[in-house]
Amino acid sequence: MTKLDVRTADSADSTRAARGANRTAPPPDPGLRRRATWQRIRRDRVLLLMGLPGVALLLGFHYLPLLGNLIAFQEYLPFVPLGRSPWVGFENFSVVFDGDGEFLGALRNTLVITLVQVVFVFPAPIILALMLNSLLSERIKGVVQSILYLPHFLSWVIVVAVFQQILGGSGLVNNAIRAAGGDAIDFLGNPDGFVALLTSQVIWKDTGWATILFLAVLSSIDASLYEAAKMDGASRWRQLWHVTLPGMRGIIILLLILRLGDSLTVGFEQIILQQQAVGRAASEVLDTYVYNNGVLGGQWGVAAAVGLVKGVVGVLLVLGANKLAHVFGEAGVYQKEAR
Repeated sequence: MTKLDVRTADSADSTRAARGANRTAPPPDPGLRRRATWQRIRRDRVLLLMGLPGVALLLGFHYLPLLGNLIAFQEYLPFVPLGRSPWVGFENFSVVFDGDGEFLGALRNTLVITLVQVVFVFPAPIILALMLNSLLSERIKGVVQSILYLPHFLSWVIVVAVFQQILGGSGLVNNAIRAAGGDAIDFLGNPDGFVALLTSQVIWKDTGWATILFLAVLSSIDASLYEAAKMDGASRWRQLWHVTLPGMRGIIILLLILRLGDSLTVGFEQIILQQQAVGRAASEVLDTYVYNNGVLGGQWGVAAAVGLVKGVVGVLLVLGANKLAHVFGEAGVYQKEAR
């Protein structure tokens, strides 16, 4: 065979290979996919059975109650079966769309508290986790973590009582002020300091517990990255900026997205326990607005409408923040499956 024949044969083979590569793959067999799914179910049946109680609770206490949002479009009567009350369309939403003064005040307080807590509460566990991670002794780190976790397991009733014993009129701080010859300060009943009081309570109660995820991420960062940074002459601050924080970026963005979805919920129990001391003008938020007007005031449809709007806004915030995370190359809460 001449060289020309060899080149011609190679060219033909290449052409056939290119044509084969350009052919679309055959569609997946649905039957094969179903069999693979059932095989995975049989393989993981124990884990699925363990998860059934949690799924049942989620359905019973989170998804089935969503049917109650029907009363947002009704003039709801509590002793009439669901769906039998007179339908009023979007009339109950007038407090939202027409700018009811009480609703706008609750919305303003909610947004202020949310902004303050995002600025001060959200970074607190990150800073605390970095501080705990810098401890060389694992024994000391374990003791400090255990102490910091304890407030999370206290109810808000106990937390508010603790702050009353410290900052109340007859509390530890005011007794010390009186002993020094000064006048007592009204820490708990001052409307101007209510947001600061709420923020300090949340930081004290939940910061230690929130460090768990961040400490887990810090322990998963490859130690060789720190060694390479040291060999390049990077200081502790440089290692923090170029190794530690980039390693934590994914979980920080994920938790921030989830926090935005829950941003209009700022702690019903914590606020309702202290609302009488500062008054509704300074402490009314959307959750307490729903309680005061729905449960106590009997305006069930209006309260349901406000709660429904709050939930829809939360979903939109999560979707928007997740899309923004994808733009910056992060996974976010979910990602579309690649086709």
